[in-house]
Parts: sequence; C-alpha cells; structure tokens
Amino acid sequence: MRHPADPRTLLTPTMRGVLDRIARAGHPPLHTLSPAQAKAAYEAGAGVLELPSQALARVEDLRIPTRDGVGVAARLFAPQSATPLPVLLYFHGGGFTVGSVATHEPLCRQLAHLAACAVVSVDYRLAPEAKFPTAVNDAWDSLAWLREHAAALRLDGTRIAVGGDSAGGTLAAVTAIAARDAGWPIALQCLFYPGCAGHQDTATHETFAQGFLLEQPHITYFFSQYLRSAADRDDWRFAPLDGVDEHGHLRELEDVAPAWIGLAECDPLTDEGVMYADRLRHACVAVDLEIYAGVVHGFINFGRAIPEARTAHQHAALALRNAFGAP
Repeated sequence: MRHPADPRTLLTPTMRGVLDRIARAGHPPLHTLSPAQAKAAYEAGAGVLELPSQALARVEDLRIPTRDGVGVAARLFAPQSATPLPVLLYFHGGGFTVGSVATHEPLCRQLAHLAACAVVSVDYRLAPEAKFPTAVNDAWDSLAWLREHAAALRLDGTRIAVGGDSAGGTLAAVTAIAARDAGWPIALQCLFYPGCAGHQDTATHETFAQGFLLEQPHITYFFSQYLRSAADRDDWRFAPLDGVDEHGHLRELEDVAPAWIGLAECDPLTDEGVMYADRLRHACVAVDLEIYAGVVHGFINFGRAIPEARTAHQHAALALRNAFGAP
C-alpha cells in the first residue's frame, strides 16, 4: 500500500483532533518512564475517552491458578441469561508491560453486552517482573482453567472464543494455535490489531513510526522489558506470523480457529496484521478482516470520541454471535 508524503492526512479529522489534544496535554512518553511509572500513567489515562461502562447482570472477580503456583486475577462480565452463556477469554493490550483488567473493563463490558456472551478478562503477569514466556503460559493456563470451570461459572464450555488487543491479540493468536495442537475447539479468535511479527521492519512500521500514538520508541521499550534476549523475537509464541518452534520450523496454521481481525489503518502493526490474515487464509482458515480507515492503534478504547471504535465493537460482537451460533 502506498502512503502519502504526509501520512497525517490519512487521519480522520476526529482522530487528528484527539492526537492533537493528547500532544498538548504534555504527558511524558511512556518509554521515558520506569516500568512502574509507565503502568501508573497508563492506568491514569485509561477510560478518559471510553464509553460509559455498560451495566451488566454479573460482574465477578476470579482467581486463576497457573503452572508455577501463582494465581492471576481475572474478571467475569456477563449479561442476564437463563442458560449457560458462551464465553470470550480476553487478554488486554499494553505491550506486555502496562494495562490491566481495569483499563479494559469498559471494552469488555461492551463486548459482553453487544455479543450477548460472557467475557473473562485476564490479568496475566506483566514485564519486566514477568519475562517472556510467562504471559503466554498465563494465557494458556487461563484457557485450561476456564474449560474446566465453565459449568461451575454457569458458562458454556463448548463455546469458548479467545480475543485481545495489541499484545493481548498476540496472546490470543498464540493460544488459538496451541489449542489447535491440543485438540481443544475454539469458536473464534477475535483480534484487535495484534502484534504478529518478530521484527518491526514493515512499511507501516516506517510510515507510522512517529506521531500516531504507538510510536517506535514505545515498541522498543515494551519489548526490551518483555523479552529475555533477541532470540525470543524468533519464537512463534512471540511472533505467530514468522516465528519458529524449537526445531526451527515455521508454525503451520491449518485447522486453527476462524478469525475476526480488526486493524487500524494508521498503525505500525497494520502490515503484519494483514500478513497474518493472509497466512491464515492460505491455511484455509476462515478470516474476516476489517481495516478501519483514518484511526490509530488503541482506537477501540476511544469509544466516546471515535465513532470507528463503536463500529469495531459492533463488528467484533457480530462475529462472536455468529461464531457462537447466537441469534
């Protein structure tokens, strides 16, 4: 895809206005902060442009045990239902370093409401305290636990989807591949602008490196916190598009769960998202790909300000309804 000399001309007027207001606020960039400061700053800014929280019949805090004996927090969101609900297991974004169930609660509430399903949002462990592949293991352990405890939670364990945004999208995509390997059925992988590639060398990484919210220094900062060494970049559990297994083989994608992928046009991650959709299609996996024009990475959390966010919520919810066989 060719981009204009000034890629800011691609932005919608509303999106450009939001970015200008963020710039005028003058907050220090996350990559200039310590990890603890970055986590606090991200939490403080989350929700400013979000939709009001959707009221739901059930909101329950959960504790999920992991393989190393540490329990991770999770939260269940669900509308009223007389029968067990299908469930979306959700992993929040934040570069594996920032973000939480709390920062993504409005989004998860909205998806539960629109898709008429339950959402279990997971507070997987974050870098730098938890290096790769801890988040991957926490995601997998969460799926295993949910399958085992779905009935006790009044959920339908035969209808489970995985989803996430950005780094959480990476975790969802990797979990879907691992579920295929285990023979565990997944109804859908619902991916908002997932990180897919091991190396940030595509055209959109260059075009949108500065001035589009997720900047190249942010990406470098997050990955330096998360990865143990440069070798982790080539591990399929970090890079489902082009990473390899312990034998040096590219992971095949045949029989992986169908995917709904929502990308932002003005996002460093757009090219790798499109490439991952293409790889899935070449493996005969059903893919519904949406690219939202004129918006940036993170836009789905700006539902109060950015109409494309509300559209993406509706599209993702419809995909989930269809995957779950709901009316």
